[in-house]
Parts: sequence; C-alpha cells; structure tokens
Amino acid sequence: MTIATERSADANTKADQNLRFYRQMMAIRLFEERVNDLYTRALMPGLAHLYIGEEAVAVGVCEALRPDDYITSTHRGHGHCLAKGASPDLMFAELLGKEAGYCKGKGGSMHIADPATGNMGANAIVGGSVGIATGAALSAKRLANGRVAVCFFGEGALGQGSLYEVMNLAQLFKLPVVYVCENNLYTEYTHFTETTAGDILTRATAFGLFAAQVDGQDVRSVHETAGHLIDRARNGGGPAFLLADTYRYTGHHVGDINREYYRSKQEEQSWKSDRDPIKNYSRWLISQKLADQDRLAQIESELAIEMDKAVEFAIAAPYPKPEEVDQDVYA
Repeated sequence: MTIATERSADANTKADQNLRFYRQMMAIRLFEERVNDLYTRALMPGLAHLYIGEEAVAVGVCEALRPDDYITSTHRGHGHCLAKGASPDLMFAELLGKEAGYCKGKGGSMHIADPATGNMGANAIVGGSVGIATGAALSAKRLANGRVAVCFFGEGALGQGSLYEVMNLAQLFKLPVVYVCENNLYTEYTHFTETTAGDILTRATAFGLFAAQVDGQDVRSVHETAGHLIDRARNGGGPAFLLADTYRYTGHHVGDINREYYRSKQEEQSWKSDRDPIKNYSRWLISQKLADQDRLAQIESELAIEMDKAVEFAIAAPYPKPEEVDQDVYA
C-alpha cells in the first residue's frame, strides 16, 4: 500500500467515524423519544430517566472503547447501552418487561445489562456501579487482557462515599478504569452547587487520578479527551476522571413535567437552541463537507424506521412465564 493509499484509507475511516457519531447520537435521541411515547401511552411499566441532550457524552466515550472493554451505567442509562452496542429491539423489550429483553424483562429501564457488548449493567442506586466498574478493571489487570472499564455516573454520585473508596483503590493498584462524571447540573431537582462543595476535579486529583474536563455537548471533544484517558489507562497509566458538562432536556424522569420550580423554561430553551449536541454537530459536518442535509435526513429516516420496528417487536413479544419469577434473580 502506498502512502497516498494509506492516507486515503485513513480519510475514509475518519469520514465513516464522523457519520457514525451522528448516527449514534440520533439513534439515542429517537430511542428516548419513543420511550417517552410508550410511557405516555401507558404501555411501559414504571418510570424511565431520559438521556435526551446528553448524547454526545455516551457516544464520544464509547466510540473510543474496544468492543471487549467494559462499561457500567446509571438509572439514566439507555444512551450508554446503545452507544456500547445494544440492540434497540431487545432494549425496548426489556423496558416493556418482555422475555426477549436483555434481562428477560426483569431488569427494566434502570437495570439493563448486556455482557456480550461489555455492558456490566445500569444501576438504580446512585453511584451503585462504581464498585462494579472498578472490580472489572481489577480483573482486567490481573488477567492482563488489555481491557479498560469506564464508569458513567451523574454529579449526584459525588455525595456517595463508595466513589472515593474505589478511586483510592484504583489509584493504589493503578487500575485501567476511567470514571466519567456526567454533570447535567441537576441532582434530581436541586442544582448541583447546592449539594456539592468545592471543585469537582480536585476530588479526583486528591487521590492522584489524572483528571480532565470537557464540553459534554461536543462529541468530537469528548471523543478526543476520552480517547486519551482510555489509551492511557490501557497502557498502564492508571485510573482517570473525566468531568463532562452536559444537560438533560427533560425532567429527572418521564413524570417530571412541570419543572419551573427548580429551573426555568428559558434555561431549557437556551440549551436546546444553542448547545444541542446533534444540531451543532450536524452544522459542523455540513460546514466540513462531510455530509449534506439530505444525507443526514436520510440517516434520521432510516433510524426512525428501525426504532418503529423495534417498538413493534417489543409490543408483540410475549411476557416471561409466571413460573420463571424466581429465576435469574439474585436477592
């Protein structure tokens, strides 16, 4: 292969990756919009915590991971699951409590796991997955398999002592783990500045972790920064902490509709109009002549069809048999 051919191949790979960023973010948004529709139509039991507005974090980070790398997720975890490779039809089936779901319908929205794609599970407990991710990193180091674990959590988890215990252990053992704090500004219904004292990054650097902060609405910046931290961890550099500044467009959960008592409509609209990760990335793709509006519209249309078919599959799928109620349950 000539140098010119290598450069052409690299350019094509980069172009494919740029469109994949868009496709992945759009897939998450369309998935979440249908989750909200299922809830409002009373087809989905329980609540869901939508990831709309935060898509660039999950995609930017997960695109920097290998298929066999690990992630752990949160109660707001659909985006992480999809970005790591989960199939929408099986995810919808899980949300609806169907046997075809990833956890046979027993996990629901906040406990989806897919070990086949390295997803060690979402967790309804705030900060509940930090130990799981750190344990996965410990096993990766002991087995010398080159894997990295990424632990997603919200800024609310900064109040959980378990986070500091595992960061301490990870630094002592130089584990290949990256802790990704998605700061969407609100710990349920309270601005994080009312619950979190001091500087967030210094909580990690106090243990000696390498720490970085990134605009969580910019998928390219997230990918570049996360890629550096992940490569560093994979090559023996030890644990790292990534603070991603982002924003959830919807309420804490799908039932949180009237939010003006803790944040204004003007604030929400400002983020949607000025800092939307998909809109801004679309503009960049077009400005760089990597895609035109027709191509992006085609991708969105294809994804919409895929999501609609996935919803139809989940609705039609059978529920687990009653006699299986005590199977695959660890409690």
